[in-house]
Amino acid sequence: MPLLELEPRNPGVTNSPSATRTHMNTKIIMDKSTVHAEPPESTTKNMDPTSESGSLPNQNQSTPSQLPFLRESLRPITLKFEDLAYTINLQSGEEHCFTSSESKRTRTLLNGVSGVVRPGELLAMLGPSGSGKTTLLTALGGRLPGKTSGNITYSGQPFSSSVKRKIGFVTQDDVLYPHLTVIETLTYAALLRLPKNLSLEEKVEQAELIIVELGLSKCRNSIVGGPLIRGVSGGERKRVSIGQEMLVNPSLLLLDEPTSGLDSTTALRLMATLKGLARGGRSVVTTIHQPSSRLYWMFDKVVVLSDGCPIYSGQAGMVMDYLASIGYVPGFSLMNPADFLLDLANGVPPSTNPDDHQQYNQGRPEDRNSVKQFLISSYKKTLHPLIKDDIHRNIDDTTRAIRGPKSSRCKFKLNQHHLFHSCDNIWTTSWWTQFKVLFKRGLRERRHESYSGLRIFQVMSVSILSGLLWWHSNTSHLQDQVGLLFFFSIFWGFYPLSNAIFTFPQERPMLTRERSSAMYRLSSYYFARMAGDMPMELVLPTVYITITYWMGGLKPSPVTFVLTVLIILFNVLVSQGLGLALGAILMDLKQATTLSSVIMLVFLLAGGYYIQQIPPFISWLKYISFSHYCFKLLVEVQYSENEVYECGIGVQCRVVDFPGIKYLGVGHVWWDVAALGVMLVGYRLLAYVALRMSKSH
Repeated sequence: MPLLELEPRNPGVTNSPSATRTHMNTKIIMDKSTVHAEPPESTTKNMDPTSESGSLPNQNQSTPSQLPFLRESLRPITLKFEDLAYTINLQSGEEHCFTSSESKRTRTLLNGVSGVVRPGELLAMLGPSGSGKTTLLTALGGRLPGKTSGNITYSGQPFSSSVKRKIGFVTQDDVLYPHLTVIETLTYAALLRLPKNLSLEEKVEQAELIIVELGLSKCRNSIVGGPLIRGVSGGERKRVSIGQEMLVNPSLLLLDEPTSGLDSTTALRLMATLKGLARGGRSVVTTIHQPSSRLYWMFDKVVVLSDGCPIYSGQAGMVMDYLASIGYVPGFSLMNPADFLLDLANGVPPSTNPDDHQQYNQGRPEDRNSVKQFLISSYKKTLHPLIKDDIHRNIDDTTRAIRGPKSSRCKFKLNQHHLFHSCDNIWTTSWWTQFKVLFKRGLRERRHESYSGLRIFQVMSVSILSGLLWWHSNTSHLQDQVGLLFFFSIFWGFYPLSNAIFTFPQERPMLTRERSSAMYRLSSYYFARMAGDMPMELVLPTVYITITYWMGGLKPSPVTFVLTVLIILFNVLVSQGLGLALGAILMDLKQATTLSSVIMLVFLLAGGYYIQQIPPFISWLKYISFSHYCFKLLVEVQYSENEVYECGIGVQCRVVDFPGIKYLGVGHVWWDVAALGVMLVGYRLLAYVALRMSKSH
């Protein structure tokens, strides 16, 4: 692949407000250079809907992007899909696309969809709700579960990990961390997704420029928010999601209804940005629900679906001529082509009276099906052969763009600095970099949860109440002191367990989205999550023990106090590991919560405090209870072997001979520590394996 020659930026661009509105104090090399993109090669111009036509309204060149690194795609991709079909299993089936041999247990979501998107083109998928737009987009992005029939190629190559890294995918639902600000969200995405040959300042600068490009400057320091947390508006949240994908300079950008929730002006501005990205040599594909006429004329190509079957695929400016050729003409002038297409996709024929609404409510299903059937048959007869010819034309024109040179010869110069290292490395950043970024992001996101006022109040109230109930107890009331130690083991076994269960089920959508984009390794995410939990989850137990230990009158020895704190923290980590494992295995909060309650009840009863004469056939339960080992360790560090207590008037007895302590079998400290250590490693290893094998991975 030839080197991209970079020239100094035009002063008019450098001094523009959108290029200089940055909050960085450092001077970025990237801001001093630009990439000049050549327009995509024109194809043969003819009158069929699959041909390029420079005279169409939607073919006007849009203003280039003001982001230097977004002006030209480094690895253009030609997306081609031919006779794509997808079927899912159902309990009860129904016929679709008027086929009579459908199985009663299957449903066809896509049937014979074809099209081609070349670098520089913007393709929009239109159709009613449930017509298969999102399914088609997901299939093109390589994220559709199950097998699809047909053929999808990316510059002549099948879907692979190297192709996956060059695809940007924006889902319909915005999956973002609610407590992070807009600039934090984009900065962390830049640090994770941009290649390691860019400096930290350059990555941060690109996040700043994305904010300016998408019009997010006013809300850059506002939290993203979510369903339960007030944050930025829905349109701003959608632009943040798009900005995360724009950061990596994708060669193929797929967007699922990016204009949903936006007003017409904001939607037009966003589509103009996407148009500018396409003009930089990218292939852009988007689904759109109800575009305005201004939006429609920005599309280069459209694919119209009806019940999963195509009724049109080709140039957007040729659709009205094609429909007129088969007998469908709008009944009145100045009609939005998108509205006319959606009416036909729903089986509603054109009407000459714009005030006649009866056709939408009282049309017979048979009539609507006949309209759909005619459109589908016309497509197969007229358009499908032309699309097939277009797909197989110049099939090797951009194959070299995706294959590129060998890794040792990949070069892109930017004032003697690398801009994007486009070699097909497995990961753009190192494991250690991913770990550090994920660790910092996790701390900023979960600080509100871990140190929330409710959790602090909960722990502090229980600690003070416990201290008052066991106020200045002594060994003469040995049963009470042993009960306090058992309460320590149970409370700090159940509390971390119940909190840890929510971790992976709640983060599953985010983990699925980021992992599908190959943003980081699963191991780096997992270890960053484990490391980030420690400072947050170990502070409250320490405060709790510090208060209750001295109020409860336990042994006034600094060494014993420190050992007690360490044992409780050890127990917290083991309990948390069990909660993480349950959440990762089940990935369902209701099921995980129910199972954890049963497990903790078993551990509570088998802990060795409530019952001492357990039948032999069930006595093994105590050996799998981490609360049992924690309780034993607390007793062993609290009382020495020769310590005595007053067991009667003027009678002294050894503490180790107390029935409740004697049953525990104290004196095996290191075995108890080893048992907890095995559980600590085993539970967390089980959680990692469950994540690795889950569908989210």
